[in-house]
Formats: sequence, structure tokens, C-alpha cells
Amino acid sequence: MSNPSETAFELKLAAFVALSQDELDVMKRFHRKRLTISAGGDLVHQGQSDRVAYILARGWVCSYKILANGARQIVDFQIPGDFLGLRSVLLQTSDHGIEPVTDIEVSEVSAEDLLEVFSEFPRLATAVLWAASRDEAMVVEHLIDLGRRSASERTAHFLLELGARCALVGEGEKAAYKCPLTQYHLADALGLSAVHVNRVLRYLRENFRVMFRDGHVAIGDYERLVDFAEFDPVYLDHQTPLIR
Repeated sequence: MSNPSETAFELKLAAFVALSQDELDVMKRFHRKRLTISAGGDLVHQGQSDRVAYILARGWVCSYKILANGARQIVDFQIPGDFLGLRSVLLQTSDHGIEPVTDIEVSEVSAEDLLEVFSEFPRLATAVLWAASRDEAMVVEHLIDLGRRSASERTAHFLLELGARCALVGEGEKAAYKCPLTQYHLADALGLSAVHVNRVLRYLRENFRVMFRDGHVAIGDYERLVDFAEFDPVYLDHQTPLIR
């Protein structure tokens, strides 16, 4: 039986491919080296060249870039089941930093193990490619958030996306999930000031019964919020596995 830390990763890939027992067994190679990292210290530094990737088993992290003036832009947040630093395996150098938002547990995956498993089980390679493509689609949506959606719309869209992601890997439901992020995290991700985020959250609470409090998100008027944010989850591609 899979332990809970492996389940999120398997659930995510199972949204694309129906995993065979052999494929489930071979993925144990990905979990041979486990690391526990406390919140507050980087897991990966921008410019690092270790050529390793990670699978997040427990906790949340953020991927970010630091500008020359010291400002930080959070590119995305990762939750259990997500690959971390996959690009650096191929590009050899990490183009962004990864910081634990909470205490985390990760499985460290070397480039050699990754390529060996992909060679033996090409369906797994295809599934991981799907996961990477899905992550890229989320970045596209985040660009639209920053460029074309109002502050309230982008915040609503972001919270709806997090709910869909958490529901996929058994970390909550689409309208109610644990969320360890602060308003400062939202500000750095959404291109807003912390004061503006506070105003937006108040607006969403008063108009759509969205609660962002004490490490939880709860969305009362879910369908109305979906309409308001024009949230179409097709880019997350959670509906039907494509490979059997």
C-alpha cells in the first residue's frame, strides 16, 4: 500500500495515465532519498546547478525570482504531488529559487534515476511531460491574471485554481482546503501590495462568502465566484485520463 507522501504524486499522474502495478512499483525509485526542510530556508537557490529534481511529499513551497533591486516575484506555489526543479535537470542550472512556505518533506530525484525510469517506462515519461505542460499552462493563466484581470478577479481565479489543484491530490475540496499562505505571499504572487490584498479579500468575503483565514480557504458562493473570475478549469486538464 502506498504511504501518504507517495499518494499525492500518484494521484496527480493518474489524472493523465492509468498506472500499472509495474509503474507504481518503479516509482519507488523516486522516493529512495528523503529530505526534511524547515520553513524559511531555500530548498533550491536561483543559479544552483545540482541537476536534481524533487517530488514534494508534504507541505507547500513557492517558486520565485529575485530582481536586481531585491524585489521578489512569486511565480507559483507547489503543493504535495508536484515536481520541483524539473527544468534544472535538463537545463543544468535552476532559473528560479524554491522556498518552503511550511516545513516540507521531499524526495530527491537524480537526473540519472529520472532518465533511467523514463527509458524503461515511457508512459511515465509522457505523464510527467503532461504534468510539466499543465504547470506551464498555469503560468500562462498567471500572466493573464497580472496583465488583464482586475485585482479582485485575479485573486478569485488564483484561489479557485488552488482549490482545484488541492482536490486533485486529496489535499482538500475545490471550495474548502487548507492553505498556509499569508496575505504577503498573495501580494508577491499577484503583483499587489499587502494592503490591497486585504481590501480584495474583504470584497470577496462580502460578495462571495470567501473566507481566507487561519490556514484555510472556504468559498461559500462557489459557482458565482467561478462566473466572476471566468474560471475555466480546462487548462488544468483534470477530467479524463488520456492514456490507458
